[in-house]
Amino acid sequence: MAAPRIGGAIAHADRRDHLPHRPHHLPPIGLARTLEERGFCGLYLPEHTHIPVSRETPAPMGGELPQMYGRTLDPFVALGQAAAVTERLGLGTGITLVAQHDPIGLAKQAATLDHLSGGRLTLGIGYGWNVEEAADHGVEWRTRRELVRDKMALMRALWAPEPTAYVGQFSSVQASSAYPKPVQAPRDLGGGLALHGPRTLLGGAAGPKLFAAIADHGDGWLPIGGGRPERVPAGAAAGLGDGGPGPQVPPGGPVRRPAEPGQAGALRGARHRGGRPPAAVGDRGRTAAGAGRLRAVPLTPRAAAPWYFALR
Repeated sequence: MAAPRIGGAIAHADRRDHLPHRPHHLPPIGLARTLEERGFCGLYLPEHTHIPVSRETPAPMGGELPQMYGRTLDPFVALGQAAAVTERLGLGTGITLVAQHDPIGLAKQAATLDHLSGGRLTLGIGYGWNVEEAADHGVEWRTRRELVRDKMALMRALWAPEPTAYVGQFSSVQASSAYPKPVQAPRDLGGGLALHGPRTLLGGAAGPKLFAAIADHGDGWLPIGGGRPERVPAGAAAGLGDGGPGPQVPPGGPVRRPAEPGQAGALRGARHRGGRPPAAVGDRGRTAAGAGRLRAVPLTPRAAAPWYFALR
């Protein structure tokens, strides 16, 4: 089995002295340099534009919401700093709240970061959990999944090699000259379709809606919530349609643990995710419409950021 590769996922904030046992603050430049020097394979940063103080939506982990959620840096700006001082470190969002963005501007941001970093961007995307935050961006909560799919389709049109128009349910763009293009090569979706753009992972809990979205417009799954489930929850694969053998879809959560002294002593407070041993994973087939079905098969660790699970 390939040796585990470990990356850092941290809610990077403007300051950290308000957090218990974490009195330090390491700017993105220092954090990225430290990760690369010590052999880590990636840095993943989350996104929250703001946290309304009404706090009507419960914290996803229960209890009080840590203050750092309202102090996180813009991930694209911070990762741009990280890209400038590293050469090999993978750069990722964990996750980008696509529904809260103008897709034309987000397509430019992601493509620029991928271009300037030499193709090191992993675009982690998700649907969010904070209803009030999304509402301030004009997001209707019940249709946020459809909104994300629509905005991602527009972004892929701008990332296409030739000017490509897109008209969707929520957004549209004229055929346009839009550069830079993402460095990463298109991936085959089957049926003569290609997935353009940076490597894209969808975050969320295992379920048929999430796996259908991954099959439609993603490269893999970014499990949310930690834990170490060994199989897809019962019924998670239902309703994805029929299809032939296809790439792998994962069921298990990531390994999550604090940095250990001697391994990343300067990075106390970062949370790290390690590679998984062989476990159960889903095998996704694809129909012409892009849906698929899942069945349990052995997991082979993937070479690229294996604490996430790659489909392609």
